[in-house]
Amino acid sequence: MMWICPACNQKFLHQNQNHSCGDKTIADFLNGKTAHTLALFYYFLEEYKLIGDFVLHPAKSRIALARHTRFCSINQLGKDFLHFVLPLDKLYPDNLVFTKIGQVHNSNVFNHHCRIYSKDDVNDEVKKFMQLAYDIDEKAGKSLIYIH
Repeated sequence: MMWICPACNQKFLHQNQNHSCGDKTIADFLNGKTAHTLALFYYFLEEYKLIGDFVLHPAKSRIALARHTRFCSINQLGKDFLHFVLPLDKLYPDNLVFTKIGQVHNSNVFNHHCRIYSKDDVNDEVKKFMQLAYDIDEKAGKSLIYIH
């Protein structure tokens, strides 16, 4: 059963889970975006829904996708692109998917940044890493380890 923060109405796996309450909404992030960017946003979410269920958590500077943990974040909705980050449990440098990879301070989490410009950019290789991030979330939920 999920806990809902009484201050911001975000849903979490654990009661009183640490987070930053904010007044940002999904609409705030989408306001003024181009039709192209909006189409990418909704397409990306639909592709992730094919992998599994999640909720959206708008925050100050990103929209997180969460199930047990936040397993993906949409960090930027540009004029003609969508930039997202997958926190993975090891480095995956040998591919053409990621534009940047960085280790989260004092952790075994590596943020893998990806930028898509068209629906075709959400190809089999990208979907493989989307699935991997979701699977890591599932494993974290079973062991009750919080990765952010």
